Amino acid sequence: MPDSDRPDDSQTGESESSSGASSSGGLWNAIRGLFDDQGDTSLRAQLEEAIDEHEDEAANGRDHPSKGDLSSVELTMLRNLLHFSEHDADDVAIPRKEIIAVEATVPWKEMVDLFAEHGISRMPVYRDQLDDVIGMMHLKDVFAYLASGKEPPSDWTVLMRQPLYVPQARGALDVLADMRQRRVHLAIVVDEFSGTDGIITIEDLVEEIVGEIEDEHDEAPIEQVVAVDVGVWDADASVELDDVAKVVGDPALAEVEEAVDTLGGLAFVLAEEVPQPGTILDHPSGWRIEVTAGDETHVTRLRLHAPVREESLEDA
Repeated sequence: MPDSDRPDDSQTGESESSSGASSSGGLWNAIRGLFDDQGDTSLRAQLEEAIDEHEDEAANGRDHPSKGDLSSVELTMLRNLLHFSEHDADDVAIPRKEIIAVEATVPWKEMVDLFAEHGISRMPVYRDQLDDVIGMMHLKDVFAYLASGKEPPSDWTVLMRQPLYVPQARGALDVLADMRQRRVHLAIVVDEFSGTDGIITIEDLVEEIVGEIEDEHDEAPIEQVVAVDVGVWDADASVELDDVAKVVGDPALAEVEEAVDTLGGLAFVLAEEVPQPGTILDHPSGWRIEVTAGDETHVTRLRLHAPVREESLEDA
């Protein structure tokens, strides 16, 4: 066929593109439009704007996802992925007080019992104190002895593997890359004094994108703030202040000048020290915070007493 009789490539491409766009759904059309002249707007911002528009249309019933378009679950995962690089190791880590670890000098049976009790596959090993993590035990290495009936080594720490050690400020995306490169699925997060601040598993990182992953070993979630009487709540010290305020229905409880995020942190700020069980602290909004459990180093449980309103006093 002479060249003059051949279809114009640009026309063919345009036709195919238009056909594909009409069949792939509203979101894909929006994403294709992102690559038009958008000035200095970042690709990340353009993608998020497209997701927002698509969700708004779906919520208002103006858009029905066609075959091949993204579902609401996929949209959530995509949004989480766009913000994944904003998190650092401290954001995604399991906090220090929730770490399940084993001391290097305990007997073999005690170490095995910890694995059985908590249903975990990896466990940090420390010497003397949790700030001195010297390795980690992998359940696979322990099971090899249990299944074969072989006598374990007299010093079971020879079976330890090395975890990653990452600073609090290291980006979550970088931690994930480190884990892939080193083929290690447990990282110890260290603070500015080289103390143990928390741990990160590869599951923790994946959950930042796909949401919580629960298996048959996970216990049902426990309510962190529970009403026990009219105007009285029991709460875990680790609960976020904003979450407490929502549950009790008073945003004033979360309004503090100091940079604190948790209820336990608020108690520390109000007391200007680690308050001991039995201490009652007065919040500027009128709330009273009673420390019900803890030790010399941190608070674990508190009881919240709502302010006594003037109308209540008049009624009395």
